[in-house]
Amino acid sequence: QVQPVESGGGLVQAGGSLRLSCAVPRVIFSLNSMGWYRQAPGKQRELVATITGPGSTNYADSVKGRFTISRDNAKRTVYLQMNSLKPEDTAVYYCNRPPDRQAFIWGQGTQVTVSS
Repeated sequence: QVQPVESGGGLVQAGGSLRLSCAVPRVIFSLNSMGWYRQAPGKQRELVATITGPGSTNYADSVKGRFTISRDNAKRTVYLQMNSLKPEDTAVYYCNRPPDRQAFIWGQGTQVTVSS
């Protein structure tokens, strides 16, 4: 069973930045497309960004131009650099495979709170 481990969340003021990390053990990581998701209180989980094995990226309109997804295949880690954070970015952030792939076991996520 594969369960990603997310880290890097915290409390930040609006306009600030955070960098999230997600380690994915026990898979041939370079062959897996990965995505970052978030779930705000009372809302459904939404896909924020995806990255393929070779590094092609895609973003939700709400984060385009502010967030950057990247990966280090040697470290089996995917990152999410979040700049110009807004209060509406407050959520628990998770990483997993994109929706068109069989999901790994969901991790605990990492809490991001943006104060106004």
